[in-house]
Amino acid sequence: MNLELLPILLMTAIALTVIGMWRRIRMWRRGQKERVAFWSGLASMPRRYLVDLHHVVARDKVMSNTHVATAGGFVLSVVLILTVHLFGVTSDIVSWLLLGSLALMFVGALSVYRRRMNPPSRLSKGPWMRLRKSLLVFSVSFFLMTLPVSGLLPEGSLNWVVNAVLIAGIIWGIGEMFLGMGWGGPMKHAFAGSLHLAFHRRPERFGGGRSTGLKPVDLSAAKLGVEKPEDFKWNQLLGFDACVQCGRCEAVCPAFAAGQPLNPKKLIQDMVVGLAGGTDKRYAGSPHPGKEVGCGSGGAHNPIVGGVVNADTLWSCTTCRACVEECPMMIEHVDAVVDMRRFLTLEKGETPEKGVEVLENLIFTDNPNGHAPKKRSHWAVDQDLKLMSEVKRADVLFWVSDGAFDMRSQRILKAFVKVMKAANLDVAILGDEELDSGDVARRLGDDATFQRLAKRNIATLSKYEFDCIVTTDPHAFHCLKNEYPDFYPADEKPGYQVWHHTTFINQLVEKGLIHLRPYQDIKATYHDPCYLGRYNGEYESPRSLLKQLGIEISEMERSGFRSRCCGGGGGAPISDIPGEQRIADMRMEDIRETGAELVAVGCQQCTAMLEGVVEPRPEVKDIAELVAEALIDVSESTDSVDVWSPEKQPETV
Repeated sequence: MNLELLPILLMTAIALTVIGMWRRIRMWRRGQKERVAFWSGLASMPRRYLVDLHHVVARDKVMSNTHVATAGGFVLSVVLILTVHLFGVTSDIVSWLLLGSLALMFVGALSVYRRRMNPPSRLSKGPWMRLRKSLLVFSVSFFLMTLPVSGLLPEGSLNWVVNAVLIAGIIWGIGEMFLGMGWGGPMKHAFAGSLHLAFHRRPERFGGGRSTGLKPVDLSAAKLGVEKPEDFKWNQLLGFDACVQCGRCEAVCPAFAAGQPLNPKKLIQDMVVGLAGGTDKRYAGSPHPGKEVGCGSGGAHNPIVGGVVNADTLWSCTTCRACVEECPMMIEHVDAVVDMRRFLTLEKGETPEKGVEVLENLIFTDNPNGHAPKKRSHWAVDQDLKLMSEVKRADVLFWVSDGAFDMRSQRILKAFVKVMKAANLDVAILGDEELDSGDVARRLGDDATFQRLAKRNIATLSKYEFDCIVTTDPHAFHCLKNEYPDFYPADEKPGYQVWHHTTFINQLVEKGLIHLRPYQDIKATYHDPCYLGRYNGEYESPRSLLKQLGIEISEMERSGFRSRCCGGGGGAPISDIPGEQRIADMRMEDIRETGAELVAVGCQQCTAMLEGVVEPRPEVKDIAELVAEALIDVSESTDSVDVWSPEKQPETV
């Protein structure tokens, strides 16, 4: 009886699954048009799944092995189940392969079962608790059903009771494993996730690439930013639906840890509710801190803010990309947050109060704090720096950024100037011609102001000749390197490189252009700035430079790509959403745990945030300051003529 019913069950399940998948595809297609490389994306999907995505999953070794066994066994089993039980191919090799793949899936399912018996708080429960049983039932039922086909049991040896139980188990397993992919439930991530990898909005991320610059806004569009789920690009909606609710984003989010009303996992699930309609009552994970579950409702045509999320949730984000870096499905949380901020700022004018002031300052004075623009070069009055307007060409253009108006940051700028002079570099600054990079405006959602600043800065840069730009500000570094190229004419791209000062100084040391005296008996740690590390992949140069200084680094538990944000990015200090504690205080606690007496940084914003922590605390110094203090004067034995040349420029990292 079982062998006669099985093909019918499989055909029915396939038909219903296809219908469900088509419904889901139509749901994603409610979003805005976005061109994708369709066939090459599909062809790239296996490698992206097995290599790129697995690299992220593999950070948790236990779950990585579990995923390989469960997912790999399931995919192979489905192919062989259809081969054996639907198309009737009953060779010994195929049957034994099917038994082996089901056994592999069973082993993986056991690991899932054990993990779900006492799951970490970050894991969603609800339907996900059911999945562990469904995986076991699916693998065991088909394993037993295949035994007679393989010859390990004689035909007809299973009585009607066993047959009935197996059929019930197969219906249960097929219902979860097949139908769930198209109709919803935990297994929908297998279908949505595969297509998300094929049609990812940032295909540059695959194959070891990096893509972190925000997408430009078409300022001539009828609507600016995202108001409703249907305003997202269709492949963004697809990405939200691929979420596996593992909570790895939740575990690394600084706003969530600080008790601010943002949980990135809940935010993505809010977008799914907004897409599919209904309420968030069925959500079974951790809520946004301070916000109850079950109060949000949405629909594809309904506003997101005030429906499924509160505005404070969006303004809590520091845009640090910790969530994006940890997501095993490579979902772009930050893009979604900024897209929704853009609507609030550009269309509704509902930026937080301090944000309004900052944006007005940028519009009227070209800097966020409203300083007189003509004061931008006052810090350099005693630095004997050339102005590009006077020399027209220099080897190195020093992009000063808005640290020029802050006395603490000016010490960093002067330290870096001292280092460049020690290397006999041909350096110039833009002086009063330099405008704010627009970073804060863009993160707050004001792409109009950002684009205005970017285009004016590009026009200024285009007037002069230089080999590279160097800056001590990772935020300006990111904008100049990754976001400004979008605003050059289509047939013109920047003819220069952009460097962060830690990378630049490290190359100067390695090439012997400056010489350093090592520090003695100093215990230090290094704080990775988000916009240098996660945004631009630079982790090694600052550490290499500290080692050149003879400083032993005592690493924090949260360092490198898992570094905890200081709380200074994304306009977070401006929006100032209250929480249970300050993010900078949490980061300083990470620092104290190392026992370090000094924390080295490479960002003016990070310096300000960490020095804002109440003392006693370790001393905070920029790496440029440490290098400037350790310089050895070798000017008497160094030919100062033509020390810097294009051949000696820092190499591309």
